[in-house]
Amino acid sequence: MDLLQLLIALVVLFALARVGSALVSRFGLPGLIGEIVIGIIIANLAFDGFNLMEMLGLRLPDPMVDINDAGSTNYQIVYTFAELGVIFLLFTVGLETKVKDLMDSGRAALFCAVLGVIIPFIFGFILVMTLGDGHMNHALFLAAAMVATSVGITARIIKDMHLMDTKEARIIIAAAVIDDILGMIVLAIVQGMVQSGELSIVEIAKITIQAVVFVLAIIAVCKWVVPKVYDYFDNRRKVKESQGKVPASANMLVLAIIVCLAMSAFAEWIGLAAIIGAFLAGMLFADHAWEWDLEHKIDSITSFLLPFFFLNVGMQVNIFSLSNGSVALLAVVAIVLALISKYIGCGIGAKIGDRTIDRQSFNIIGVGMMPRGEVGIIIATIGLGIVVNGERAMSEELYTVVVLMSVITTIIAPPILAKLFRKKYHEEYTILPEDRI
Repeated sequence: MDLLQLLIALVVLFALARVGSALVSRFGLPGLIGEIVIGIIIANLAFDGFNLMEMLGLRLPDPMVDINDAGSTNYQIVYTFAELGVIFLLFTVGLETKVKDLMDSGRAALFCAVLGVIIPFIFGFILVMTLGDGHMNHALFLAAAMVATSVGITARIIKDMHLMDTKEARIIIAAAVIDDILGMIVLAIVQGMVQSGELSIVEIAKITIQAVVFVLAIIAVCKWVVPKVYDYFDNRRKVKESQGKVPASANMLVLAIIVCLAMSAFAEWIGLAAIIGAFLAGMLFADHAWEWDLEHKIDSITSFLLPFFFLNVGMQVNIFSLSNGSVALLAVVAIVLALISKYIGCGIGAKIGDRTIDRQSFNIIGVGMMPRGEVGIIIATIGLGIVVNGERAMSEELYTVVVLMSVITTIIAPPILAKLFRKKYHEEYTILPEDRI
């Protein structure tokens, strides 16, 4: 590894990301859009022998050639920063999500997530069977990719606007967590059906039970164990002070980081997304996060790492693939269906779960669940790695469609969501320059 080249790459990428964020913010749009656009430019900028990616030592993995290809060392490090960035973002979201608030939105979030999975899956399956190549395995994996929701994208918008305490935000975040769990179950079902040609009830039951037990266990700890632990140490501190002694203090930031990473790793180990573990870890500290100033401390870490996540989303886009007319048409239809299916499914689901939801809230929730982000791309990559009867479960053309669908939905949803929030909550939630991550 060339350390000098790596450091130069990190400086250039981070600086360009911040410039892109600042430029886009001047037009009243979320800064993450600028970061994604910068990623697209970096990945596709090549003229007269000049290639910025090569200069920075960034070679993206090419699953079309080798599914085990992880790209250059520099890219692997940038990708690691990106993943850590979204993990810490979801941890900070968890810090602002108390168990009581999450439980209050439980019914609406559950129906929102369930319909937000079923309807996109049906739309994606029908798309390949009608306008696509009609291959069953391809249809199943595209449908699974359509199911995904990238909670990191929406969470960034909500945090920037200081709207985590709104009903819509709580429903979106809770639904996104449930959506991710359901998405992992859907992926397991599709993967099992494609590889074995049959449905494995045992494997589905195993993943479902692990996911449900993990989430319920953390909620139970937040509700009953954490308060008792806090009271115990608080009483010890008061006793020490009453005796004229200086109470020992713990570095809560260190503890928070350890718990965040440990629970993220555990979530990955049992087959869930790391961000689910990070979100639940944040909830463990939510009741006392303000007292320990954890949010601001973690934000300092996130401010550095998170731009690499949005850059990486943009870097996955190969704009030259649109030169193929059939791929371009399929991508356009997939993007439209991806947006409509989440809007309708999640909006109707939330309305069924909570009859008090009005039209404005319906719109906010529906749009807030639209971004697919990296989750859809990951599912498509898994499909590329599965070979059945000499054919990949995800074709190269559909892989391009999923990448474009994931990135475009990520770009389209945030500005619409920001406008919808401003329309309902007006000037008191206007984003100031100093508020942005």
